[in-house]
Amino acid sequence: MDVDKASDFMAAHARMLDRRRFELLTNNGDGDGGRDALLAALNAYRNPDGGYGHGLEPDLRSRTSQPGPALHAFEVFAELAPDTGPEAVALCDWLESVTLPDGGLPFALDIPDPAGCAPFWTGADPQTSSLQITAVVAAMAQRVAVHDKAVAAHPWLDRATRYCLDTVRAKDEAEEEPQALELAFTLWLADAVRDTEAVDLLGKHIPPSGLVHVQGGLEDEMMRPLDFAPLPDRPARALFDPEVVAGELRRLDERQEDDGGWRVDFASYSPAAELEWRGYATVAAVAILMRESGPDA
Repeated sequence: MDVDKASDFMAAHARMLDRRRFELLTNNGDGDGGRDALLAALNAYRNPDGGYGHGLEPDLRSRTSQPGPALHAFEVFAELAPDTGPEAVALCDWLESVTLPDGGLPFALDIPDPAGCAPFWTGADPQTSSLQITAVVAAMAQRVAVHDKAVAAHPWLDRATRYCLDTVRAKDEAEEEPQALELAFTLWLADAVRDTEAVDLLGKHIPPSGLVHVQGGLEDEMMRPLDFAPLPDRPARALFDPEVVAGELRRLDERQEDDGGWRVDFASYSPAAELEWRGYATVAAVAILMRESGPDA
């Protein structure tokens, strides 16, 4: 990959939040000032209730606090490690306040301002727990909990994690086939807490190629090995043959476009979201390739 071209792409096209994330990732931020700037960029999406909205999740433009944007907030808190702040545990407080009696989060709460929002957000049932959204939010929170003791000790995180892993085992006993995104996100969570039994249960649903079609997505939309196991030296990575992973890393590297950025392979629901996803995808691609090959890749 060409990090300089990626930097130019981020400067020209990405939202401020992802520009700050990219700067911190590539050590182009201004020391602690870069961390402060990243947290300030994230807090632009924060609501007084401790949750996040305002398009932090690009296809969910609502100003309201929602479970989906919590994923992206925890992602930033993980990138700020080892620094911690009160915003992360406050987000756990907000998530606890909207958790349903069974321990799961609804896919989305009521959305009074649906302009630019994907229909799967606006059509969600706020009274039904979603394994998919609970797992991905809890997985990112578990990554934060490694360095933030307040998050690690928060009762919401334990409750959400138990809901997800218990549901995974119940679905396995019932021989239910998980959908691709649900499979990926529950695998992230099992990997984050190093539950190797759950990793193996979920791994049974992934073919050796690591390619699982996303039901309801684009015709060629797939979850791939690096979507299931983006972090090296983790239990989930052991599900894939090293040659498969190496091929996926080459593929990711080759998908950098002439303008320096990457694209997502799923549909976006507004012009703003399409461009914002490109900045987000570029940060994600550079992060994966740097973890695997070092900063000079």
